[in-house]
Amino acid sequence: MTEFVDLLILRGTVITVDPQRRVIEDGALAVRGDRIVAIGSTAELQARFHAARTLDAHRKAVLPGLIDGHAHAGHGLLKTLGGGDAAAWMEACRVIYTLGSDEDFWYAEARLAALERLRFGATTGVCLFGGGDSIMRVDHPRYATRHCDAVAQAGTRSVLAIGPSRPPAPRIYATWNGDAREDHPVSWEQMHETCEEIITTQHGRADGRVNICVTLPVYQPQHDPEHRIHAADFRAQAAQYADMARRHGLGFTQDGHRAGTLKLAHDELGLLGPRAFMSHSIDLTPEDIEACRATGTSIVHNPSAIMSIRGRCPVPELIEAGVNVALGSDGIAPDRSYDMFRHMWQAMHYHRRHFRDSGVLPHGKVLEMATIDAARALGLADDIGSLEVGKKADIILVDLFKPHLMPLNMPVYRITSFASGADVSTTIVNGRILMEDGRVLTLDETEVMEAAQAATDRMLARTGLHHLLDAPAHLWRAAHYSGHLPDRTGAATA
Repeated sequence: MTEFVDLLILRGTVITVDPQRRVIEDGALAVRGDRIVAIGSTAELQARFHAARTLDAHRKAVLPGLIDGHAHAGHGLLKTLGGGDAAAWMEACRVIYTLGSDEDFWYAEARLAALERLRFGATTGVCLFGGGDSIMRVDHPRYATRHCDAVAQAGTRSVLAIGPSRPPAPRIYATWNGDAREDHPVSWEQMHETCEEIITTQHGRADGRVNICVTLPVYQPQHDPEHRIHAADFRAQAAQYADMARRHGLGFTQDGHRAGTLKLAHDELGLLGPRAFMSHSIDLTPEDIEACRATGTSIVHNPSAIMSIRGRCPVPELIEAGVNVALGSDGIAPDRSYDMFRHMWQAMHYHRRHFRDSGVLPHGKVLEMATIDAARALGLADDIGSLEVGKKADIILVDLFKPHLMPLNMPVYRITSFASGADVSTTIVNGRILMEDGRVLTLDETEVMEAAQAATDRMLARTGLHHLLDAPAHLWRAAHYSGHLPDRTGAATA
């Protein structure tokens, strides 16, 4: 007697990333509701199940949905602003996120980001609610609510990281009513109240697909003298927001750790632990690595980020020390994308170049970093990150029958070395098909992109930042945007 299921995926190359790391040729999955109920051969599952829907995955890889462990809300409408001037782009983030953005901006950007992610097979993503130098949109809950509305509509899975902007406070934010702007100072207390309300109203939304975690600016007095001036504020924030994460049972993340700051975060602020996942983490000391190992803290590596140009996250060393390492995009600005295939490839070559050894970071390891290791970092490994019976049906199909992916063998290598987000043909989250054969089913793509363009045009008009769209003087015929090439120590040479 056959059993009824909602969905059967047949004839695929199933890359499970399960504890046995099985790769099943001519494999199949059965889904009932939002869960996987069986995995095996096509012949076995066809004999066992009758399905309301059947997807033919012939010549396709079937994978767990990819997970982006670190990104930024808002960045989708700031791509390439400043034309290679990182300082100008960071300042633009501050101005836009505090003074130039309204609810429509955050809604339009979140829909655009969700659309890109689901097209690229990134079914789950972390988004810090702001960026630049730790500038968060936490003067009122309405902005985060609109972000979460967009994710709920798209059907993807998201973890929104909320917390205060960096000191000092009060910080000036603006609200907009048409063309009328009203500035208002926002205190630490107001930021904290906003974060509490966002957690209360948004955490667990959309059948558990929308969740909240807590974030804080990284305290790094050894690298930034201004941090010493505001040391009392950083410490008060650490105590207050660590307590918030514990009370609500939330994960905790930070953006921008570097040499010595992880040890300090553990020894002086008490921020490390098994629910903590810390991003970038460049040029770490042995003491930093040991603090992560001892506390069960995860690291999120962003190989395509600006910080990975300024220093190196010691990923192979962390892995060998027993630290869990996930992969992140760092968002889609100024010069990146949500294509996690791109970041897997970048991670391998980044560290192989450092060690001058092509054996560093095996292909299966980087796939783990974008799936099960990322799920573990987010505290979601019981539900997502691998294809296993009982887990959520977050599944992607990658079309392997393309010239750059042929011949049809060694599928883990094909996925991590040659595939791109554009090769994803079908995306499923919670058992719901969001994209099938390249056609997005949950969003009107044209309307999403038109709204994103309109929101960007309004933001630029309000902030007067149109000049950041201009081509810089040395875009062409030069070795460096500044017109001269730095020497190996970073000093300018004529």
